[in-house]
Amino acid sequence: MTTLTPLRPSRAQSRTAPRTAALYAASLLAGLAIWQLLAWIYGPALLASPVDTARAFGELAADGTLLNSVIASSRRILIGWALGLLVGVVVGLLMGRLRVVRVLLEPYIEFFRFVPPIAFVTLAIVWLGIGEASKVVLIFYTSVFIVALNTIAGVLAIDEAKLRAAASLGAGRLQVLRFVVFPAVVPHIVTAARLAMGNSFLTIVSAEIVASQVGLGALIWTSRNYGRIDWVFVGIVTLGLLGFVYDRILRIVAGRVLRRYGVKM
Repeated sequence: MTTLTPLRPSRAQSRTAPRTAALYAASLLAGLAIWQLLAWIYGPALLASPVDTARAFGELAADGTLLNSVIASSRRILIGWALGLLVGVVVGLLMGRLRVVRVLLEPYIEFFRFVPPIAFVTLAIVWLGIGEASKVVLIFYTSVFIVALNTIAGVLAIDEAKLRAAASLGAGRLQVLRFVVFPAVVPHIVTAARLAMGNSFLTIVSAEIVASQVGLGALIWTSRNYGRIDWVFVGIVTLGLLGFVYDRILRIVAGRVLRRYGVKM
């Protein structure tokens, strides 16, 4: 009788993680080298070097400006993004499953998704003031259409045979939605969530530049007014790092919590 032995990771698989880390490190060092070279060519008046940027990081972190900016921007992004994700998924499911809802809402979706959020910055300030509400609404606006469209695409891509099979077995509408539609749409929702997060970072800068005293966008604009190119680079680098971290967190959560729905991150 043949006995089964537990599978062990191959030698190549065991070397994957260190190799990936080495590639990341090499890429980072190459990027810093190119950045430093360009800083030498153009000078500090136009391009802050990595050393100058690191020094500026220390200055802004020491007086609390950087932390306050990160907290303010993160709060606005996460609230607006979460609301856009929630509403976009609900609207997308309804439009995908109910033709009458799709016909009624499609003209508005197709119209507003081509109007950039920055076009509504002035109106958002006039209607909602310069407080948090205007920024959150702009982030919501930039997120909801991406999520809705991807959710609709996921629903419409479902094999009709699966829906008929579930109905023939006695599944009601809510059961079909829970056990057939939603699992099939989850990969589309995760992709939409990541795209919406990226767009949220694009929108927060323009919103904070126009109407905010605190935030990474406000930091970049204020630094420009004071001629501190190194502070501008601090804001830019922080935005990139923050987006990278949030995207990684989203991928980890999606990979662990939604793995049973077939999402691979």
